Amino acid sequence: MTIAIATSDYFVPGETFINRHIEHMFGGETVVVCGRFNGSDPYGKPIFERRGRLSAKDKVLAPISAVFGAALHGTSRLPYGDNRAAMAAFLRAHGVKAILAEFGTQALVVAKLGNDLGLPVFTYWRGTDASAALTSRQRVRSYRLMMPRLAGMFSVSQFLLDNLARHGISHPNAHVVPSGVDIRRFSPGEKVPGSFLAVGRMVEKKAPQVTLRAFAEAAKGRAAHLTFIGDGPLLEPSKAQAEALGIAGQVTFTGALPHAEVREHLLTTEVFLQHSVTAANGNTEGLPTAIQEALACGCITLSTRHAGIPEAVEDGVNGLLVDEWDEAGFARKIADILDLSDRSAMAAAARATAETKFDNEVGLKRVEAVIRQAL
Repeated sequence: MTIAIATSDYFVPGETFINRHIEHMFGGETVVVCGRFNGSDPYGKPIFERRGRLSAKDKVLAPISAVFGAALHGTSRLPYGDNRAAMAAFLRAHGVKAILAEFGTQALVVAKLGNDLGLPVFTYWRGTDASAALTSRQRVRSYRLMMPRLAGMFSVSQFLLDNLARHGISHPNAHVVPSGVDIRRFSPGEKVPGSFLAVGRMVEKKAPQVTLRAFAEAAKGRAAHLTFIGDGPLLEPSKAQAEALGIAGQVTFTGALPHAEVREHLLTTEVFLQHSVTAANGNTEGLPTAIQEALACGCITLSTRHAGIPEAVEDGVNGLLVDEWDEAGFARKIADILDLSDRSAMAAAARATAETKFDNEVGLKRVEAVIRQAL
C-alpha cells in the first residue's frame, strides 16, 4: 500500500521524524508531496513539488484562487488549476491510498484534494502548528473547517491536542503518538562524569541564555562541562555570554551537527539540559525529539514544565523539572545533580521510559494501524 507524505521542505536532515516516515512507513511504500524540493533525496522517492514553476494559466488564476480559498476554506493555500491537476495525476499514477500531512498547516493544503480523490487524509501535529499558529483567527477558522475533511489525526503530545481543543479544534479519531526514537541505536554508552549537553536551535523558545546563566551559577569552578549543539540567532550572543560569565572554558559551542554526531554526544553525556519556554508569539514545543533521544541514552534530563515535556520527564524519577523561566531553580537542580553521589538509578529510569513510551517502531505500527483501519 502506498501512502503520500505531505511536507513543506524536502529533504531536511534535521526533520528526523518526517524522514523516518518517508523511509519506513508501510515498508517504505511512500511518495513525497512537498512545497519545495531542496535537491537531495537519499531515499529515492517519487516527488511532487507543489511550488514549482506556475503555468501561464495558473499565474492568472492565482489571485482568484487565493480569494476564494480564504473565503470558503479559511486558507489561500489550496492547489488550483494546472498545479492541482498535476498533483492529482501524481497521486493516481503512484496508486496512493492515503495521505499523511506532516504538520497541520500541510494538511490545509492537501485535505480537500484528498477528499475529492476519495483518499483518507491524516495530519500530524508537532508544535508550532498547534501553538503559535493558533494566535491567528484565520488559521483557527481554517483548522476548524478542515476537521470534517480528516480521517484522523495524530499528535506528539496530549498537550497539543488539548491546546487545539481549547480553540474548538478536535477530531473523534485523534491519537497521541510521540515522534519516538530508535532505541536500538540510541542507547546508553560509557558516561563522562560531569558532562552536560543541550541540543537544538538557538532560538527564543529554547532559552539558551537561561541555561548558560544557571550552569554558570551551579557549575562554575566545578568538574562539569556543557556542550551546546545547534545554530541560530542566539548562538553568537550565547558565546559572548559564556565569556562574560567566566565559563568559556567549561562550555563548547559546536554549531549544527549531523544527527549521527549528535547521537555520539548523547551516548556519553550524563545530563541533558533543555530550558524550553513559551515564545512571545505563543510558539511552544510539542514533545522534543532530543529529549526522547536523551532518555533513550540514559541521560538524566533537566527541563521545564512546558508543553508535552512532563509527559516524558517525571520529576525526581527519570529527570528533574522546573517552571518556565525559573533560572534559580534550574541552577539549584544542576547543583543537586552534581552533588548526587550515585546517578545510576535516575539514568536507568530514563532508559526504561524510552523503552516503554518512545520506541519508534512501536509508534510507527500504531500510526499504520490507525490508517489501515480508516481504509
